[in-house]
Amino acid sequence: MIIITYQRGKCIGCNYCVEMDYEHWRMTKKDGRVALLGSENKKGFHTLKLNSGNFELHKKVAKACPVDIIKVKEV
Repeated sequence: MIIITYQRGKCIGCNYCVEMDYEHWRMTKKDGRVALLGSENKKGFHTLKLNSGNFELHKKVAKACPVDIIKVKEV
């Protein structure tokens, strides 16, 4: 299982995550921040649990984030 955690309130809207993984990330028109599709929000931390997927891609997305608000772990 892959767990992606994202702090949406700290997003600067750089769009790197969307460009790298359009399947899971989208830019919102409402506030110019990115949304992690299908995630659950708990106190500003958006979490998405995936049963399978490209772990290396998700790690690259997290590393590309200039404000370091995306965390990925494999359990």
